[in-house]
Amino acid sequence: MFDRLREDITTILERDPAARSRLEVLLCYPGLHALVWHRRAKWFWTHRMHVAGRFLSHLGRFFTGIEIHPGATIGRRVFIDHGMGVVIGEMAEIQDDCTIYQGVTLGGTSLVKGAKRHPTLEAGVIIGANASVLGGFTVGAGARVGSGAVVTRPVPAGATAVGNPARIVAADTDAAREATAARLGFSAYGVTQGDDPIAQAMKGLIDNASAHEHQIALLWTAIERVLAEGLAQARDCVPKDAQVDEKFDAEGLSRLVK
Repeated sequence: MFDRLREDITTILERDPAARSRLEVLLCYPGLHALVWHRRAKWFWTHRMHVAGRFLSHLGRFFTGIEIHPGATIGRRVFIDHGMGVVIGEMAEIQDDCTIYQGVTLGGTSLVKGAKRHPTLEAGVIIGANASVLGGFTVGAGARVGSGAVVTRPVPAGATAVGNPARIVAADTDAAREATAARLGFSAYGVTQGDDPIAQAMKGLIDNASAHEHQIALLWTAIERVLAEGLAQARDCVPKDAQVDEKFDAEGLSRLVK
């Protein structure tokens, strides 16, 4: 028991720059207190003393503002920062090294008893403040859920979910957009991580500019081959994935900002 407590305190000191000492963490961090209450409640729950388990979890909620069902499974080095308003459902599973901020709900959308109603967070997941993860799916290892997001479908490992309803931003797609944005002097995520229409329009323009760069490179390759091999082979030199018609949806982007 004391080994887990020391580990939890060390975790908080590593992840929260506001934490100054072990004594401060022990006395003043409700996320730590909620986990201690949960472990006692979980013991009663697993030994089929359900009322006792629920009562201890109720006391933990009263003293910390964090509601964790005694049936929930929580791994090691989990950090609940601030914590007020956090709700973790009965069948939720939180694996090692996850971080959860205030106002988070790990809830269910099904009323079927015995079914997996609550989400599973794999190792290293970060859930931003006031986000809701609803359903019996998995949030992959190292994924992030942005503040205020409402997630109702699985999130791949390493991806980011933002918005309401949440959209999934794959890590490789996001990196490519940011690289193009840097060259254009605009950061797609420097201003907003939400679903602001103007931000969406700018992201669309950046993605389109990135695609045009690829098409221009292909066309230059084709031109060089034509010059080298002669005009008779021009048709065969055009790359198969070269874009030959205009697909830029100007009207769609304009509607976003009206």
